[in-house]
Amino acid sequence: MTQQTSYHNPVLLKESVDGLDIKPDGIYVDVTYGGGGHSREILSRLGPQGKLYAFDQDPDAQRNIIEDDRFDLIPENFRYIKRFLRLYGVKQVDGILADLGVSSHQFNEPSRGFSTRFESRLDMRMNQKSELDAVKVLNQYDESDLRRIFKEYGELRNAPRIAKSIVASRQNTPVQTVEDLKKICAPLVPARIENKQMAQVFQAIRIEVNREMEALYEFLEQARDLLKVDGRLSVISYHSLEDRPVKRFIRNGLFEGEPEKDVFGRVSVPFKKVGGLIVPSKEELKENSRARSAKLRIAERLEQE
Repeated sequence: MTQQTSYHNPVLLKESVDGLDIKPDGIYVDVTYGGGGHSREILSRLGPQGKLYAFDQDPDAQRNIIEDDRFDLIPENFRYIKRFLRLYGVKQVDGILADLGVSSHQFNEPSRGFSTRFESRLDMRMNQKSELDAVKVLNQYDESDLRRIFKEYGELRNAPRIAKSIVASRQNTPVQTVEDLKKICAPLVPARIENKQMAQVFQAIRIEVNREMEALYEFLEQARDLLKVDGRLSVISYHSLEDRPVKRFIRNGLFEGEPEKDVFGRVSVPFKKVGGLIVPSKEELKENSRARSAKLRIAERLEQE
């Protein structure tokens, strides 16, 4: 049975925490705290000497604090994981869990502007202190930058037409609300795939607003340095943009290209894959439809020669 909270239903809860192979006295990090579901499961497996640190930049998530002496919640983006763990005197850890993407709470809170389902101002900031929001992206980015984010982050074939239409429309009236954006896109999106394409449009803008890809790359590189030998990395992703770099980094420690070989033709890689790709069970999908695109990959830190 999936553990549920009103804030967010944790996806692949047991599988992702099992993947950490928790030592009762180990040090662990949940870099996407949200409603605290994964953190509570980790704490349930730690002994009195164990320690869990969690990260979340969203003030709403920070209201879900767990009262436990073994737990600290750090109100920052996980791209700064090394810096802030160092402030706690932590240089190496036994396991790191990341549940990427947007929480159910963020999608379901109309005022946050993450969802196509609610009329609201286009915000989409995970960190509500950030200066860049969706309104600024849509009204201040030039056409070439809009085209780039829709193509790269939304994987939209009609990215040039969407970018052009936004620029033309904003010359008369600023693009400020969910409905404004939907009206601009409506003539460019076939009705039979409207929901899918609008989700891709929103995904592209959200990734840009929150610098999600840069944060992911920075996090993975720091996770490699933070994990002890035999330490575990457990990452849940929700779309191919996230899953591809996670898969590549686990395989060879790089985001592109291949690792260099030594004189004997051997390569030194930081991780070994643990098991295969894990996806939600039919039972979990019945309980939580948002889990349908989730993919879990687990890796173990290798000793470097």
